[in-house]
Amino acid sequence: MERICLFPGTFDPVTLGHIDIIDRSLPLFDKVVVGIGINSIKNPMFSADQRKAWFKEIYKNQPKVEVAVYDGLTVKFCESINAHFILRGIRYVSDFEYEKTIADANRTMDRTIETIFLTGEPKYTSVASTIVRDIIKNGGDASPFLPQAVINTLASK
Repeated sequence: MERICLFPGTFDPVTLGHIDIIDRSLPLFDKVVVGIGINSIKNPMFSADQRKAWFKEIYKNQPKVEVAVYDGLTVKFCESINAHFILRGIRYVSDFEYEKTIADANRTMDRTIETIFLTGEPKYTSVASTIVRDIIKNGGDASPFLPQAVINTLASK
């Protein structure tokens, strides 16, 4: 059985923290699908197509990484791509408490899907998309938190 993992999130924008989690997960799985979730409650700064393009650029030479946009329940999307693992990054204890609640609900809906938690590298613990968006909105330099593909897009605007 192929070990397929879904790394779901809004990734608005993609940060070095996201890249860290994906890169460190690659030895664990045969395929990592980055799932850009569409959340009707959130109003993203960047389009889903833009976020998808960033991941495609960043991982253009890594065949184990695929990118998809989805809406609806994450476990249903896992079923549609035959993923039996959900990957989540943890920075702080509060992240774990929140993510464990979601993992428990997902396990209740589908016992064949396991959630795997990776802790972020300490240098990325302060990197949150919310903070990065605020820096960008207010004209600050967010480049220390962003991969080059995102920096290039922001520089061209």
